[in-house]
Amino acid sequence: MYAVVKTGGKQYRVQEGDVIRVEKLPGDVGSAIELDEVLMIGGDQVVVGTPTVAGAKVTAQITAQDLAKKVIVFKMRRRKGYRRKRGHRQPYTELKITGVKA
Repeated sequence: MYAVVKTGGKQYRVQEGDVIRVEKLPGDVGSAIELDEVLMIGGDQVVVGTPTVAGAKVTAQITAQDLAKKVIVFKMRRRKGYRRKRGHRQPYTELKITGVKA
């Protein structure tokens, strides 16, 4: 059985045992979390929510709270002597899906 969940403005197709990286969620490493915004449940019978499936939940365990790889932001105007270089590291939460409940 799989589910489509929404978190951090993005949608993820998950099933039990998957490891996904989502936008930063509050919580400590090792703690359990429930994702309530389940948009669809799939498997033998497909259930599509309007907009969410009532009573459906996906449980997960936080495996990491970390920062992604650095993205370099470089701005330059030719012939003007204008150069700006900045780096950015987006925080993320890594989740291991422990269960899908319809």
